Amino acid sequence: QVQLVESGGGLVQAGGSLRLSCAASVRSFSIYTMGWFRQAPGKEREFVAAYQWSGGSTYYADSVKGRFTISRDNSKNTVYLQMNSLKPEDTAVYYCAANRFGHGTANGGEYEYWGQGTQVTVSS
Repeated sequence: QVQLVESGGGLVQAGGSLRLSCAASVRSFSIYTMGWFRQAPGKEREFVAAYQWSGGSTYYADSVKGRFTISRDNSKNTVYLQMNSLKPEDTAVYYCAANRFGHGTANGGEYEYWGQGTQVTVSS
């Protein structure tokens, strides 16, 4: 069983930055592809970014490319999402997810474990 705990959310003005963290309680963190997803009120959950377990490939939604950066520290069992140039439309609950031996997929259904989420609010 994998437990994921997100942190780092909060309220920020448009143009500002936040860094989200997701700590995983798992023995072999390095074999998990890690993803970030978000869900805004009244909208479906959407893919944000993923970091594949092998090869270090990263994937981003078009809406965040050039502004968000996903990274991981396997020694700390943690994945990060650095969010710069935030926009009001980035407001959502952000979730991290884990996919054992998985590809860097944008399909949330392929991720086996999910955190509880952290709220990000961007004011205009």
